[in-house]
Amino acid sequence: MGMGVTGAGRRRLVGAAAFLLAGVFALVPARAIEIQRVVSPGGVEAWLVEDHTNPIIAVRFAFDGGAALDPEGREGLAEMVSSLLDEGAGDLDSQAFQRRLEDLAVRLRFDAGRDTFGGHLRTLTKNRDAAFDLLRLALTAPRFDDEPVTRIRSQILAGLRRDMEDPDTIASRTLLRALFPDHPYGRPVGGTPESISAITTGGLKRFVGRRLARANLAIGVVGDITPEVLARLLDSTFGGLPERAAPGRVAETKPAASNETIVVTKPVPQSAIVFGQEGIKRDDPDFYAAFVMNYVLGGGGFTSRLYGEVREKRGLAYSVYSSLYPLDRAALILGGAGTANARVAETLSVVREEWRRLAAGGLTEKELADAKTYLTGSFPLRFTSSGRIASMLVGMQRDNLGIDYLERRNSYIEAVTLDDVNRVARRILRADRLIVVVVGEPDGVTSVR
Repeated sequence: MGMGVTGAGRRRLVGAAAFLLAGVFALVPARAIEIQRVVSPGGVEAWLVEDHTNPIIAVRFAFDGGAALDPEGREGLAEMVSSLLDEGAGDLDSQAFQRRLEDLAVRLRFDAGRDTFGGHLRTLTKNRDAAFDLLRLALTAPRFDDEPVTRIRSQILAGLRRDMEDPDTIASRTLLRALFPDHPYGRPVGGTPESISAITTGGLKRFVGRRLARANLAIGVVGDITPEVLARLLDSTFGGLPERAAPGRVAETKPAASNETIVVTKPVPQSAIVFGQEGIKRDDPDFYAAFVMNYVLGGGGFTSRLYGEVREKRGLAYSVYSSLYPLDRAALILGGAGTANARVAETLSVVREEWRRLAAGGLTEKELADAKTYLTGSFPLRFTSSGRIASMLVGMQRDNLGIDYLERRNSYIEAVTLDDVNRVARRILRADRLIVVVVGEPDGVTSVR
């Protein structure tokens, strides 16, 4: 779903270094990946997968507390900070900082989600210490000079203007507002033209001082580095951050539950459709049963029920999908499709019918077996790059999955029974609570509240 401007397009990679920094791993079973817990003398913790095959190090880090904590009227603050941290820090102005990254073939970027603020670092081993020091500067001494602040603000505003004309972005933002009308999750991560224009340099500095702290930080590291060297770099890079972030917590919430259809009229030949309702959180005991259920419903690509009924049998849409979307303080099951205006009504009818059919009749034994085979057999595909593995290490820490999760994960899928998944389908899938947003000029479909 379109969640806001990330600024990724302006990030630079240096020609030949881009290939080196891909950090491609051999396709290996999850059990062959050894994760080490590294704790620095100063108490900074990271999870490490040590691999000396290539002279590359990948780091992923995330602070708890993302765009959902942006002050009201300053939506997009976290996103704007993420676009500015590498635009000058310490004694290096924007051009000098970017030139230093390029000279060292270092890739450094930051990102903001609803629940986290984080970033990625990739470096060749020979430039390791300099790369980590640039990260230190970005986190602890960002400059927020007038020129880059003005330039990045202009880029974000231009992106927001484009988003205001993009049917998919309009649809996703409208859906989240409908699901969370009185909660920060309903606000756009990238902000609005008004909120971005209202953000001051002082606000950017306060974000860094209040939100980036050691106690709410998870770090994953993969590549050509030993635990001893990493421990030293953890202290030198992150040790200067405050111990704890300023108080701030997003309230627990549940998405709105209504059989609502929202039509946003826009003169385009194909309507963008999104739909959603309450889902299941990551720490729910039924999560893996829901994971299998969603694969059969719409997460399994060409093999899913939604694809079979909407695309293959009726040719209503080129693609259709569903996905689980657990957040820290709420959970959704979302889906989407794109179809000609004349076929929107039929598409929505089929989607709702599949929602009801799976809730009432459940999966078959063959569907369950096929889903398990794919979900367990495809798991090694997640370990094809150092960056992906580093991101998984951070996710495992944030979700409290345990350091041996990669060894246990497939057993959770295998343990799901037909009774489990059918019970969860009845629990989750409520066609009468499915909120639908259509952006276009759909024939015979109007807003219904």
